[in-house]
Amino acid sequence: QVQLAESGGGLVQAGGSLRLSCAASGGTFSRSVMGWFRQAPGKERDFVAAISWRDGNLYYADSVKGRFTISRDNAKNTVYLQMNSLKPEDTAVYSCAARPDSLFSAMRARDLRSGDTYDYWGQGTQVTVSS
Repeated sequence: QVQLAESGGGLVQAGGSLRLSCAASGGTFSRSVMGWFRQAPGKERDFVAAISWRDGNLYYADSVKGRFTISRDNAKNTVYLQMNSLKPEDTAVYSCAARPDSLFSAMRARDLRSGDTYDYWGQGTQVTVSS
């Protein structure tokens, strides 16, 4: 059974950095597309970033481009989200998601941004940015 486990959240001051991890287990991920999403209280879930496990192709939401970096470590079956220059509006629960057996280059941008595209989800980790 596929499991995704996030870690690395916490409280940080504006301008600071955090690195989130998503450890994947219970499946084969070499052909997966992995995504990070976030949801603030009272708001809809928003796409943050996506990565192709196969070839490392990347895609970011405009709101985080230039500040956040998504990466993966194939040997550890782990996807990371490095978050720099954090802002109070980045405060949210961050969740990782997986869509197995997918070709990143064949997916439309709107599919990558949609939570419905992904089959597996982690429990999420809280990120709080104080002003």
